[in-house]
Amino acid sequence: MTREEYGTNKLIIRYDDPTNLVDLFENTVKKYPKNLCIGEKDENGDFQWVTYEELASRVDNLRGGLANLEILKKDDSIGIIADNRAEWAICAFATYGLNCRWIPMYEKELLQTWKYIIEDSSIKVLFVSKQDIYNQVRVFIDEIPTLEQIFVIDGTGDNSMANLEKIGKKAPVESKKPDVHDIAGLIYTSGTTGDPKGVLLSHGNFTSNAQAGYRIYPNLTVTARALSILPWAHSYAQTAELYNFFQFGGSIGITSVDTMSADLQKANPTHLMCVPRLFNKIYDGIHKVMEEEGGIKKKLFDAAKMAAQKKRETGKSSLKFKVLDKLVFSKVRARFGTRMIESLTASAKTEREIANFFYDIGLPIYDCYGMTETSPAITMNTKSAHKLGSVGKPIEKVKIVIDKSVVEEGAKDGEILVYGPNIMHGYHNKPEQTAAIMVEDENGNKGVRTGDRGRIDEDGFLFITGRIKNEYKLLNGKYVHPASIEQYIKLLPWVANVMLYGDGRAYNVCLIVLDREYLAHYKKQENLPEDVDTLMNSPKIREMVKEEIKTHMKGKFGGYEIPKKFQFLAEDFTLENGMLTQTMKLKRKNVLQKYQSMINTMYDTDAY
Repeated sequence: MTREEYGTNKLIIRYDDPTNLVDLFENTVKKYPKNLCIGEKDENGDFQWVTYEELASRVDNLRGGLANLEILKKDDSIGIIADNRAEWAICAFATYGLNCRWIPMYEKELLQTWKYIIEDSSIKVLFVSKQDIYNQVRVFIDEIPTLEQIFVIDGTGDNSMANLEKIGKKAPVESKKPDVHDIAGLIYTSGTTGDPKGVLLSHGNFTSNAQAGYRIYPNLTVTARALSILPWAHSYAQTAELYNFFQFGGSIGITSVDTMSADLQKANPTHLMCVPRLFNKIYDGIHKVMEEEGGIKKKLFDAAKMAAQKKRETGKSSLKFKVLDKLVFSKVRARFGTRMIESLTASAKTEREIANFFYDIGLPIYDCYGMTETSPAITMNTKSAHKLGSVGKPIEKVKIVIDKSVVEEGAKDGEILVYGPNIMHGYHNKPEQTAAIMVEDENGNKGVRTGDRGRIDEDGFLFITGRIKNEYKLLNGKYVHPASIEQYIKLLPWVANVMLYGDGRAYNVCLIVLDREYLAHYKKQENLPEDVDTLMNSPKIREMVKEEIKTHMKGKFGGYEIPKKFQFLAEDFTLENGMLTQTMKLKRKNVLQKYQSMINTMYDTDAY
């Protein structure tokens, strides 16, 4: 048996109303016109909110302005280079109302990547957030044949978004209602390997995915509020946050990682859509404060953690836990505001130690799983169906098949194949890559190969076990899944970033970036005279970290998985240097290109 299936033998692809994003938004505007919609901070750092009817009025005006350009027809592309803001949503829904395609791009991106996407998707009209970006891309009008107009969101002249809205207000046009299979937009993958690929996603892809998520979270009501941290240009935040909350009249406050702590108090959200890396930072920060406080506060904190662990293991809440929860954990929860209910994470699995901690303090993190090519949700943990360590059960109308024929013989896992109404229509202009990933089951249902390895347990929960493309084999024949090991190593407060390598080699080696913030904390705690830069290069510190990593991994991973040699890097992996994707995933190809000679040396000589 090489294939294991979860779900019905015959998958019937069906869509529920609304089947397009125009109706999804307009239905909510009719039901909840006065509900708060999007909140942005003013110059004083305070949130200013617009209602659904106020946002809809601007959508109508911009749609009219775009229509009066008389250059757009069905399936033409409109793009944006901007961070999350009200205008991002206004431009998106104005685009959908013209039955055009929406192409979002990140502000923090390379100029050549913007150009590649604009050219590949044949963008006709481009919105940019500010004059600085306009100055960089205006030459594209002469270089890209399809690009005809560029508008500046924060501009004031004839090419400003405000002027286009003014034109549309005087000459309004009715919104068009796209078909369920019409392409709503292209989301370009982060390009961990090769050029970015434009994923063609339909209105039915987006609406079915948003609906499926909404139905299994009973706390998503008109009073729910998200605090937006992840970019809407990425499929996860776009569907799980923007379209999800817009379908039931919830509100979204827009923040950044830098001001998140203060904004949790100001916006007072009920939900966070996040990535595990952020919760790792929060977890480290809480424990760092407890270490610095010491004394009775630290003892109470440790006692509360132990009482919570016992409660989780026994399912019974003791008087001791209730007292300690009020004394200790209530203060931790207060950092998230007064209404926080739950958080959803994707992009990577939350480490069990961290997931347990947030579950114990009453702020559960529900790991979910998906990919851009599936709009993106595939499986989700929820309050009613939650298993730590898993990424949840398949959402409604989605079927998972575990294909064991593509992995080593005798493996208990296999490649995850997904079928459902969330499956993309293909990669734009890339028929060969589309053919390589698309599959069809015996009933003619379209699906995709995820490239991820996984298994489904007896209760129907999916566990991710590795990545087909990223895994490698050591000389001893043992397979290594580096991402899970790297995630575990990054639990150590010493480590900011890490990459494991050992493809075809006798053993694993490791590139390490030390955490400057933690070194500063360590210096203060130990009263060390050296500055942080000296500590970053200290052989004593490096030897200590190396031994901590080995001890940390012992018993959790096989001896062959524990790296034997280490090299410490001065430069972190970042978006700016091309080592990370927008969702903080490692671009292994780029790291290898830069550090391959260093890695080769590690196999020839001793290294820290």
